[in-house]
Amino acid sequence: MTTATPPSSDPRPAPTLRCTALVVGAGPAGSACARLLAQAGVDVLLVDQHPPGRDKTCGDGLIPDAHQALARLGLLDEVMRRAQPVSHVGCIGPRGGRIDVPGSLAVLPRRELDALLLRAAREAGARFEQARFEAPLEQDGRVVGARLRQGDALVEVQARWVVLATGAVPKALTAAGMCERHTPSGVALRGYVKAPQMVGKIKALEVVWDQSVRPGYGWIFPAPDGHFNIGVGVTDSHQDLGGKGQKKDVNLRAIFDAFVAKYAPAAELMRVGERVGEGEQWLKGAPLRCTLKGAKWTRPGLLVTGEAAGSTYSFTGEGIGKAMETGMLAADALLAHPDDDAAARAQYEAGLRALKPKFDLYERANRVNAHPWLADLLIWRAKKSPRLLARMSGVLNETSNPGNLVSLKGISRLFFE
Repeated sequence: MTTATPPSSDPRPAPTLRCTALVVGAGPAGSACARLLAQAGVDVLLVDQHPPGRDKTCGDGLIPDAHQALARLGLLDEVMRRAQPVSHVGCIGPRGGRIDVPGSLAVLPRRELDALLLRAAREAGARFEQARFEAPLEQDGRVVGARLRQGDALVEVQARWVVLATGAVPKALTAAGMCERHTPSGVALRGYVKAPQMVGKIKALEVVWDQSVRPGYGWIFPAPDGHFNIGVGVTDSHQDLGGKGQKKDVNLRAIFDAFVAKYAPAAELMRVGERVGEGEQWLKGAPLRCTLKGAKWTRPGLLVTGEAAGSTYSFTGEGIGKAMETGMLAADALLAHPDDDAAARAQYEAGLRALKPKFDLYERANRVNAHPWLADLLIWRAKKSPRLLARMSGVLNETSNPGNLVSLKGISRLFFE
């Protein structure tokens, strides 16, 4: 794809390339999918509109599902050599109560994680090109490739399968006819602060609920080399009005400022630390697509995976592990049924449906963000109940039901356990 191509205004046809699987998007979902396919000998072309080493607005937290996905990819040890290991999530309520929930956790900036995953896909045999998805190529009602843009040039790629792993921005989904909700389900804002003097003071993945940041939450995550990821998120930021949606009265910068003013460790971090980035650009925002909603999952010849399919959890905003997991589900389906479109799509959709109850439960648990007093109640009771603390740890490890913790039945149990 680096050969000279005519500009888009040129009447000559665009050059045509061929591959078995075209994976669009080199984030966690796309790179995980491409690596598994390439390891199995599939001819994979992986493309992304950004060059390798792109930045991504994210909390950077790797919780147990991410560890499990990385282990399957054969990359966990390498990631952990680079990442900041963390032993607890610190849950802080509006009244200052705190409970530390144990788990297998780590932090690695997405710039490094995504570059590592892309390199692993290429080492497995996937080809990579920087290009932007423009539209699918279709024949007899089936997607048979895609039209890509490189600079001013258009290139057509014919492929047996196209996998869209294009993240939360819906432009590619819309072009492919797969978008069911154009507005995001949530939004987040984060920045990096270099503060070696805070190492040891902030050791957990700290998540803070308070009336001042309602209907969201704030976080501080310790990253490698004396850096900290600080941000705020709102996972119910838009009203769904028949697929179009409308943003609620949410000002992320105001929520961030309120978080810093309210939470003393955040104020100290900002006071003693050095912002990484220039001017106001050190804070970066991004949309979130949650709960496996907002997009069609498949059509003939095409699969949608990762955050494009809504692989981020409501309530926590965590999505790295589930993005990789859905990308691997797509690869598994294509490898199991390389010549049977319907069977591959059916297997992939069945895999996503099996995950859906977990996403629905996290959506139920999202009421903690709207009603921060629930966090106070959980923290108060968990301090008195090792059993409840174990259940909260189970939420991290996906062995406990997060929705049950804040259901009416679950709340009543808090008083009588």
